[in-house]
Amino acid sequence: MIFYPTKYIGIPIIVKPEVPLGLIGWQGIVPCKTKTMSESMVQMVTLQLLSVQQVFRRLDPNKVALLLAPEVPKLSQSILDDILPKNIFSLSSLPQNVYAGLPQHTRGIIQKMNHVFLKDFTIAMQDQIGSLLNVRNCVVDQMMMDRTMLGNLFRKCGQKELDFLTNSGLGFGFLLGLIQMGVALFWDNPWSLSIGGGIVGMATNWIALKWIFEPVNPTKIGPFILQGQFLRRQKEVAKEFSEFFAKRILTSEQMFHSIMTDPETSPVFSNLFGKHFIKFATAVSSGLGFLPEPQVLKMAAERAVEKLPNHIGVLHSYVDDKLQLQETLRISMEGMTSAQFERVLHPIFEEDELTLVLAGAALGFAAGLVQQGLETGKIKIPSMKEIVMAAKQLPGRIRAFSPATVMRRRIDFFQSMFAKIIRLMKRKTLKKIEDEDNSSANGKGTENGSSEDDPVMSS
Repeated sequence: MIFYPTKYIGIPIIVKPEVPLGLIGWQGIVPCKTKTMSESMVQMVTLQLLSVQQVFRRLDPNKVALLLAPEVPKLSQSILDDILPKNIFSLSSLPQNVYAGLPQHTRGIIQKMNHVFLKDFTIAMQDQIGSLLNVRNCVVDQMMMDRTMLGNLFRKCGQKELDFLTNSGLGFGFLLGLIQMGVALFWDNPWSLSIGGGIVGMATNWIALKWIFEPVNPTKIGPFILQGQFLRRQKEVAKEFSEFFAKRILTSEQMFHSIMTDPETSPVFSNLFGKHFIKFATAVSSGLGFLPEPQVLKMAAERAVEKLPNHIGVLHSYVDDKLQLQETLRISMEGMTSAQFERVLHPIFEEDELTLVLAGAALGFAAGLVQQGLETGKIKIPSMKEIVMAAKQLPGRIRAFSPATVMRRRIDFFQSMFAKIIRLMKRKTLKKIEDEDNSSANGKGTENGSSEDDPVMSS
């Protein structure tokens, strides 16, 4: 119920946004509320665990420039192939040929200009990373695209608690069942099994949830120190959470993809890169003795932004290693207070805690109802001979199954029901007419009787 199904299963007659239970159907709590839970998690990460500006300062602009430098000629050639005509004297390959014919000293100057361009652009990105990277959109968009991702994160961090919630029914259910048995000894009513089963199912889930998250802070009772089961595993959970987040969500590839495609940040990035690119292209062109038109430079900058994602893959390994997000998140999470750490996993239960408790009650009531049926004889357990006979008859029934036959039976059923309704309506109509006729006849008889008894009227 918590994680599955990832999509709504049922008849979508009445389905409200971020409400798992529809009129006829269900969607897992986490997949249904992915957006709300993801936003809450991002807020926790950005406010308590991570400073984006601080971690991006760890990048060395010179190292970034060295990694990207070999990609600039490829990017430039790709832009020229798009802008310059290809069928007139091979103009698109002319700059490459000109560059190859330049003296070594001149080529060294251009390479240095290229390095300065990339270094300055990296520093500008670090200065404006708050405007270039929207961590909320980066994370939430990934979670919404793959609704199983958030569930996988919660399972990785809280699998022990989920197992406890599943398995605790045996222990808690047994203890509460003893109480139910004692009640049954004094209240001889078949419904005590169903009602008791519902109470036991509800209480079992409620106690398990409380056991996982309460008390939040270590509480000493006699020789024992009590604390929520999840909260006692803070270091272990911090390791699992930081590893998942750094390796699958906030990776270099995902962050750069968000920077260049997010509608809120891509215009800022395009403008920043365009300014540095035009400045670099103008300086190189002037050194070679020609100056392109401003419109051409603007078009080249736009094409560069479009093609840049194909050339920044060389950075991802270095960025992932240098940002050290996994270590940063782990240390910060280990330093959280118990109250802060409790919010890491509790929201997935808290969002629909009542639903989980009521689901336990419903399942307990259903189990008690089966027991009640067995005790009263309404439900009978088939003998081994009957089971074997039914198993032998099953293949023949499957072969005899025909959708047309099922449909015909359904049609016959509805025709029969319709005919019954028509007959019933006719009976009611005839009875109404008969009652009206009887009422009219009685009225006339009364008038005649009154006239005969009146002496004045007789005379």
